[in-house]
Amino acid sequence: MTERGFTLVEVLVALLIFGMIAAGGVAMLSFSVRAQAATSEKFDDLAALNRTLSVLSADLAQAVDRPARDERGVRRPAFTGEAGPSDPMLRVVRSGWTNLDDAGRPTLQKVAYRVANGALERIAYPQVDGAPPLTPALLLDGVTDLRLRYRYRGAWSDRWDGANGAALPDAIELTVTRTDQRQYRQLFLVGTGYAPPPGFSDALRT
Repeated sequence: MTERGFTLVEVLVALLIFGMIAAGGVAMLSFSVRAQAATSEKFDDLAALNRTLSVLSADLAQAVDRPARDERGVRRPAFTGEAGPSDPMLRVVRSGWTNLDDAGRPTLQKVAYRVANGALERIAYPQVDGAPPLTPALLLDGVTDLRLRYRYRGAWSDRWDGANGAALPDAIELTVTRTDQRQYRQLFLVGTGYAPPPGFSDALRT
């Protein structure tokens, strides 16, 4: 009776082929996991950027001409802003603060923005006058630079303190640079009193 089976060489070749297939499968799985993690991280970062722009847009759109006093009782303009990172770089008094917990406070809220430790933070105050700030809320990390410009009657400036006779600018330009050197630029209207530059309506009629 003839015995049939595999030779040692055949077994070794089969093991080699199986090992190559297994190694290829592990490499593909590892690549897929890394790609999924990178994509998820990118989506999370993009969502954080969109949330930041939404929050800032809401604060600026509801800005009001209501001067406030800081913790030392010093009177501050309703809207102040600097060109680059400072503490704070933007301070706004806004309306539309929903009083969900029925606390004894107005529907106005004072908020400020600053860049600290490579992150953009939003600082809210429980009261418009005299109250210390609440714990800063992280909006966007990975920020290497952030620039603001302020537009009023067709002209741009790098600083706003209401000294030109107007409490609020017409618009703000935001330029943020991330750690990957990408730059994002966004324009925001301020308040509800935006007025087009002189001659704008006449130009539309011609």
